[in-house]
Amino acid sequence: MSDQPSPASDDQPARDRVTVRRAPRIGAFLVVGGFLGFFATLVVTSLYEADPGVGFAASLAYFSLYGISAGVLLGAVIAIVADRRSRRRTRTVAVEREAVEREAADREAAQPQVDERPATD
Repeated sequence: MSDQPSPASDDQPARDRVTVRRAPRIGAFLVVGGFLGFFATLVVTSLYEADPGVGFAASLAYFSLYGISAGVLLGAVIAIVADRRSRRRTRTVAVEREAVEREAADREAAQPQVDERPATD
């Protein structure tokens, strides 16, 4: 068992078939849904007069629990629907693998950077 590739594999790059699709970032949908839920709660809470015993800030904070939760839930549903749609648009493409020697890459990374600009006085 050797880690060295066989001579025949040096001439022919390895070909594979991979599946490519554009998947949505679910976290972004959740965060945007939370912000929109808070904004909707702010608008709805502002439409009605606040209870003088409780105050506007406390009412907003309380109802934000429901608004943000509903917004995150709605964002999750939209993200799942977008993810399902992206699975229908998958493509299978052929790719080639390229073998890179680890020692050569390590040597290049270990070489110090030389500033070749002329010195100005």
